[in-house]
Amino acid sequence: MMQLYWSPRSRSFTALWLMEETGKPYERVLTDISTGAQKRVEYLAINPMGKVPALKDGDTAVAESAAICAYVAERYPDARLAPPVGDPLRGKYLQWLFFAPGCIEPAMVQIATKLEMNPVAAGWGDAQRVFDVVDAALEKGPWILGDNFSAADIAIGSALNFSVRLFKMVPSRPSFDAYLARCVARPAFQRAEKIAAGS
Repeated sequence: MMQLYWSPRSRSFTALWLMEETGKPYERVLTDISTGAQKRVEYLAINPMGKVPALKDGDTAVAESAAICAYVAERYPDARLAPPVGDPLRGKYLQWLFFAPGCIEPAMVQIATKLEMNPVAAGWGDAQRVFDVVDAALEKGPWILGDNFSAADIAIGSALNFSVRLFKMVPSRPSFDAYLARCVARPAFQRAEKIAAGS
């Protein structure tokens, strides 16, 4: 059984939602970052960055939310969280899966810190462009790949949930509101939200 190392009210939400979407049993291992549990030697052996979430599957350890999404989606193909290799949508799936940590998260930091960045020097370009691109993609909906929900929606949906719905760091847009309403309506999202809240 997979073990998910997580902490309440943290970025663990993405992995919690992912695991709930699989419908497979998994063990949640509380790694409470408020007590410094992520800095213990035992945990650093799983994730040397000392962050949550992390996943153990037998002898395999995986850190970073998007990598956990990719790994779990491939381990549980019957959950249909990723287009199979060879499917024309596979490229876009991978692009969006890694867009969340590679573009949305840095754009959120840029907004929160009011950091002025040269769009050519920043790997994500600039925050306005990032959210314009997401907006345009979501207008086609209902999901980031069209009709099929995937782990890419878990990554994108988690980032928008954090930045738009919960912390209001990013101004809402009609496409964001409609997309987030679809995400929040998913039973797996609701279960993950209860777990993440520590209830």
